[in-house]
Amino acid sequence: MARGKLRIYLGAAPGVGKTYAMLSEAHRRVERGTDCVVAFVEHHDRPRTEVMLHGLEQIPRKELEYRGTRFTEMDVDAVLERAPAVALVDELPHTNIPGSRNAKRWQDIEELLAAGIHVISTCNIQHLESLGDIVESITGIRQKETVPDEMVRRADQIELVDMSPHALRRRMAHGNIYKSHKINAALSNYFRLGNLTALRELALLWVADRVDEYLQEYRSEHRVSKIWGSRERIVVGLTGGPEGRTLIRRAARLAEKGAGGEVLAVYIARSDGLASGSPKELADQRTLIEDLGGTFHHVLGEDIPSALLEFARGVNATQIVVGTSRRRAWQYIFGPGVGATVAVDSGPDLDVHIVTHEEAAKGRGLPVARGARLGRSRTIWGWLAGVLAPALLTLLLTHVDVRLGLANDMLLFLTLTVAAALLGGFLPALASALVGSFLLNWFFTPPVDRLSIADPKNILALAIFVLVAASVASVVDLAARRTHQAARLRAESEILSFLAGSVLRGETTLDALLERVCETFAMDTVVLLEREGDTAPWTCTGSVGDVSPIERPEDADVDMPVGDDMALALTGRVLPAEDRRVLAAFAAQAAVVLDRQRLQTQADHARKLAEGDRIRTALLAAVSHDLRTPLAGIKASVTSLRSDDIEWSDEDQAELLAGIEEGADRLDQLIGNLLDMSRLQTGTVTPLIREVDLDEVVPMALGGVPEGSVTLDIPEDLPIVAVDPGLLERSVANIVENAVKYSPAGEPVLVSASALGNRVEVRVADRGPGVPDDAKDRIFAPFQRYGDTPRGAGVGLGLAVARGFAEAIGGTLDAEDTPGGGMTMVLTVPAAAGHLPARADLPAAATS
Repeated sequence: MARGKLRIYLGAAPGVGKTYAMLSEAHRRVERGTDCVVAFVEHHDRPRTEVMLHGLEQIPRKELEYRGTRFTEMDVDAVLERAPAVALVDELPHTNIPGSRNAKRWQDIEELLAAGIHVISTCNIQHLESLGDIVESITGIRQKETVPDEMVRRADQIELVDMSPHALRRRMAHGNIYKSHKINAALSNYFRLGNLTALRELALLWVADRVDEYLQEYRSEHRVSKIWGSRERIVVGLTGGPEGRTLIRRAARLAEKGAGGEVLAVYIARSDGLASGSPKELADQRTLIEDLGGTFHHVLGEDIPSALLEFARGVNATQIVVGTSRRRAWQYIFGPGVGATVAVDSGPDLDVHIVTHEEAAKGRGLPVARGARLGRSRTIWGWLAGVLAPALLTLLLTHVDVRLGLANDMLLFLTLTVAAALLGGFLPALASALVGSFLLNWFFTPPVDRLSIADPKNILALAIFVLVAASVASVVDLAARRTHQAARLRAESEILSFLAGSVLRGETTLDALLERVCETFAMDTVVLLEREGDTAPWTCTGSVGDVSPIERPEDADVDMPVGDDMALALTGRVLPAEDRRVLAAFAAQAAVVLDRQRLQTQADHARKLAEGDRIRTALLAAVSHDLRTPLAGIKASVTSLRSDDIEWSDEDQAELLAGIEEGADRLDQLIGNLLDMSRLQTGTVTPLIREVDLDEVVPMALGGVPEGSVTLDIPEDLPIVAVDPGLLERSVANIVENAVKYSPAGEPVLVSASALGNRVEVRVADRGPGVPDDAKDRIFAPFQRYGDTPRGAGVGLGLAVARGFAEAIGGTLDAEDTPGGGMTMVLTVPAAAGHLPARADLPAAATS
């Protein structure tokens, strides 16, 4: 029996219309005569979705009892017995009630597919298992019901059901998704604009990658080698030279001209290690391509043009960018160069851009040294084997009464030549071949004891001996050196890979990097020196080691300059020349780390200055705004008491005195907070952060508003927050006073609170005229009053003060639309460590 096909409607968020689209597809198939049934569809009491079930055959659900409550699940046995052509199964990630046939609904669907039944299902992007951490970081909610990515990827068809965040929130506000009592909670938690936008991007990118996989699978199955330009992919060929940065920037500009362009930089190294680029240049170019949004690839290839074209066709590239050859004119006798070869062999499906640069025609410089240091002892033994050993062998052969023949004598001398090559390299082996040929001629080739040779055949034999000895010595020496070089290059690549990864991730501090240099090169001391100018003295910016740090690069055993005014100095031993390449990479990375630390320090300083500006703004606003009300009350009460034309009763006098006392208390509290805020900008004091309950602070902030104008909803199970209670109280008071001011008569302001991840939100919702989206940021600026607010309603500082106080205690204050009209102020403050909620406050249907 053929396996059934799976079609999935993938949604960016709950409520975008996945189930509705699935039911619409079912009606189309039924009209075409397809045997289509509803195995399980959950309409969540949405009228329009429920209407779509009319006219479709529904298989009765199976009832299960769990902990005294009855639930319904899909009856897999009934669906298998009915054996329709197509079955609709909603909510792919759903977890079945214990006692069901399978633990997960996607496992039920697997059984239906195995039975040859086509299945149409639905799923939201946040339920994919691989995206769980990303979704939690965006929404603050960990999805407990997930489905393996492979299950969704194996679907024969995936259709994205999408909707803009604004349209989805309007659907929510109109009651098309949840019941009215769940709307406010959903809009303020999961269905924020930022959350919906991020989830939408996740869905679009995931589906785009899946489409790209389909395309690659199709090309592979049908052996399509021709490039399909469905997406601009630009491959940059790098040589490790300084021109690579120019090529990368040119490719990035080309990619910007096409929507969705992608840049891939590739460095092709020969497997024998003969050609290698500058490690520092490659590290810089890797950083540059990653900063520009591209990727860096390091591949091996004997023929560089062929390897570059093979890589480009393998990634379905549409363009190749290479640089003009750095060869000098006379070097073209060895071939046309990489760029010209790539252009000729690219064919009609690949565009090749040959970019000029400043390094063109300047030559490639000195080739990389082929040799590696063999050590003094090995060199001595090599010369002994090449010069002294042939003499000892001659002495042995001339004093032993055994005639081996000239051919065997030559083989013995050839053995010594190979031994000299293995021990000392090519030069001792070449000397061994020359000494051996002389000794063979003098002692073993007739006439003996003379340099002349009687038989011409012996002349040919000696010539062949010298040629073979030199050739074998060259091959053996080259193989030994390649082995040593490969080990060095492998070690260098590991070190450079560590450097690139750790620094790009920001994991390496300057001291840790210098410690790594000390360990890698077995040095006693490593110091990073810097100076402000050519004549300025050197200063130590970082050092590690047991010996006292040196003061000048000239005093070090090894110094590696980094520009004109920085140097990495090492003491302990003198490094060989080949080790300086890796040391140069370390020095460049040390400069990068130092610059990053300084930039971070400057950013922190700038952040403190900006915070000081915000505090000063809040102080000015508070002085001119919040002091006015208690002062006016105190003055009015004092003026009344001093009036001679009115005789006050004892009760009246007590009431006026109480008003004076209350105003004085408010002034005392406010002035204390303002003094603390004024010291914040100088760094002499910080907000007094402590753990408090919101129900202790928020009610105190409502003292300045008329009784009955505010409805308070603060749950008792909210986590404790870590704030300055006085600053939080003033912030809430200003927000509530502003909301009451703009709310219509008889419409109380709702002050509610909820927990979301590691944050706690205080929401102040009014039913006033509201504010357009483009004006929501402006209302927090000082002296801003929206619309035609009459004079005497304030000077427009309340919200500016509230935001200043909120940011001072580590919180945020933003404005949102109130569903049904009005504006909601959202004050977010951090929850205290150790008092986080067990799970976020989320409507139950949002995880369906």
